[in-house]
Amino acid sequence: MSMEKIRDWLREQRITEVECLVPDMTGNARGKFIPADKFIKEDSRLPESILVQTVTGDYTGIHSELVGPMDGDMMLQPDPDTLRLVPWAEDPTAQIIHDCYTREGELHPLATRSVLKRVLELYQAEGWKPVVAPEVEFYLVQKNVDPDNELEPPIGRSGRREAGRQSYSIDAVNEFEPIVEEMYDFCEAQGLEVDTLIHESGLAQMEINFLHGEALNLADQAFVFKRTMRETALRHGIYATFMAKPMEHEPGSALHIHQSIVDSRTGKNIFSRDDGREHERFRHFIGGLQTYTPGAIAFFAPSVNSYRRFTPDVAAPINLHWGFENRTTGLRVPDSDAQARRVENRFPGADANPYLAIAVSLACGYLGMKQNIEASEPHDGDAFLEPITVARSLEEALRLLEEDSDLKHVVGPQFVKAYCAVKREEFEAFNKVISSWEREYLLLNV
Repeated sequence: MSMEKIRDWLREQRITEVECLVPDMTGNARGKFIPADKFIKEDSRLPESILVQTVTGDYTGIHSELVGPMDGDMMLQPDPDTLRLVPWAEDPTAQIIHDCYTREGELHPLATRSVLKRVLELYQAEGWKPVVAPEVEFYLVQKNVDPDNELEPPIGRSGRREAGRQSYSIDAVNEFEPIVEEMYDFCEAQGLEVDTLIHESGLAQMEINFLHGEALNLADQAFVFKRTMRETALRHGIYATFMAKPMEHEPGSALHIHQSIVDSRTGKNIFSRDDGREHERFRHFIGGLQTYTPGAIAFFAPSVNSYRRFTPDVAAPINLHWGFENRTTGLRVPDSDAQARRVENRFPGADANPYLAIAVSLACGYLGMKQNIEASEPHDGDAFLEPITVARSLEEALRLLEEDSDLKHVVGPQFVKAYCAVKREEFEAFNKVISSWEREYLLLNV
């Protein structure tokens, strides 16, 4: 769709306002509201600084080094493929995701959408095209306006809160039928290709699956879905949260990424040979994920809360094993035919920026294929019983990322420098907070 077609679409839909969206480092929407007639006539700009804000809205000590002391504007270019209605808006409103460009006309290196495009260009140069399918887990929780209070499940249609494990329960989902139905309506209105919804094992924990497709498009859809789900829940008086570990005694939430690679010319899965047997590239892709996930975990687990998932008792991966149909491993190979042969990356949390999680997962696999990295033997037991080998804190993960020169080169050295600075600022802010656990057990005992 060209800009001319965008103008025609806005007029046909009688759009009065346009949301110009830019995904920030956290994966949230930044941008501005612009009257439709002005959007058609004028270019859009935003300060570069929005790309390097922490989740608390603060800036790092090297902020001026990252974006310059003047905090100049970057140019925004709307992606016509992301033009959608905002179905919950009172007045006819459109939303469109923008790419960020420098004043020299280059994709801005600090924009997360640029990072994914950078990785996809590497695949394109090889004649390859990634195909991905995200699975996004989240919790519905009662409204919570006091951060000192623990979260709790919302009251369903029965007037009661959930109790006990309700994995794959139809009736448990039906407790929130009005929310689910409106969510599906909103997704359909926005062209989000959501597939199935299931109830996960946590109290009021759900998972939405997307149909497989092109990587950038699916990252955009996951980005829009998270906004949509939060808005839908709010309209029903509750919250939807994508925190990785929102409640102490409940499982964490993940962003599982199914990924395969096809030949750009033929559309055939390069993980399989013509006779259906496994191609060596498949094991190399897995080998790359095993080799580079220690540094990549900083992207898959981007907040201090993320690392509360990585414990043996909450069904999240804790080491670098892979296996066939093995959900205890971080890298799972689902049972499939040759054309659908794929790897499911189970490391990313639901709090991960979908652009970065998909980009970095593909970057790890790319390095594995380019370097012919051999995978370990598949694990056929309970990997949760094996030692924990992934980073246990954001600070540790950032150190591993900074030491990984190959991954930094593929993702972009300038972006990695900014990412580490922003996330280290968040870690230090968190580290200043004295928790209730410390007051409970250390106040009079040390």
